[in-house]
Amino acid sequence: MDFPLPTDQATTAVSAPGEGPGYWAGAPCARLLPDGTWVIAYRVRHGHDGTDETVIAVSEDGERFETVVTLDETRWGAMGMERPSLVNTEDGRWRLYTCMATKASKHWWIDALEAGTLEGLQDAEPVTVFAGNELTAVKDPLVRRFPGGWQAWICVHPLDTPGAEDRMRTAYATSSDGLRWEWHGVVLDGREGEWDARGARITSILHDGRAAYDGRATAEENWFERTGLTRLDGHRLKPEPVADVRYLDAVALPQGGHRIYYEARLEDESHELRTELIPAS
Repeated sequence: MDFPLPTDQATTAVSAPGEGPGYWAGAPCARLLPDGTWVIAYRVRHGHDGTDETVIAVSEDGERFETVVTLDETRWGAMGMERPSLVNTEDGRWRLYTCMATKASKHWWIDALEAGTLEGLQDAEPVTVFAGNELTAVKDPLVRRFPGGWQAWICVHPLDTPGAEDRMRTAYATSSDGLRWEWHGVVLDGREGEWDARGARITSILHDGRAAYDGRATAEENWFERTGLTRLDGHRLKPEPVADVRYLDAVALPQGGHRIYYEARLEDESHELRTELIPAS
């Protein structure tokens, strides 16, 4: 089976919120419910100096969405938000993992909000689950629940070198309840001299263990990441990037194939959220 990747048949699911650099819609986490309803959580940025939002929306066809929850950075006193992760608990409640940037800092942290309905997440009380520290920023969680507990792949930015905080790698953690986590170290890092030398952020994992990740070669390419393919043991499946997009998420369909969501850059450097239906190969 080929990895589901972007083609020229995309549909715009969420338009860029404005024109120019920093006006982004993207960083999606998508879910297909048993009744056929699509749910996505994603980040909206209104310019690099504007207010960021985490949005949850629903759709009957996976392409046209209706917003049900909007959480903005001011609730946390933060200066930025990035990719969320939306998961059901064992008893069917909704849990949203969202990340925020500390003001006047390169630090990021991750909170969890839980409610019985999607709409209830609007007023749910946040609980910090990945705090980071003075030497580590944590963001862009990819969280999964499985029969034995919870798994998370977290984008980690080392803060030990001033001016080089854009470096990124992916670390793995497990938990029995999705709230108290145990770290197991870095599972994917940049490769010196390669197109992903500045770091690697896992964005989607297929059932067979193959994964998509964002990478870039230099600090100047921050916000211009491209998609690569890997296994969870760090073995790259392709030597070069496979798509000029970032935050690729792939959802397996019951009838075979996938629906993918990703953040795509436009000519004016704004970003939009796109989706495609990828048939089984």
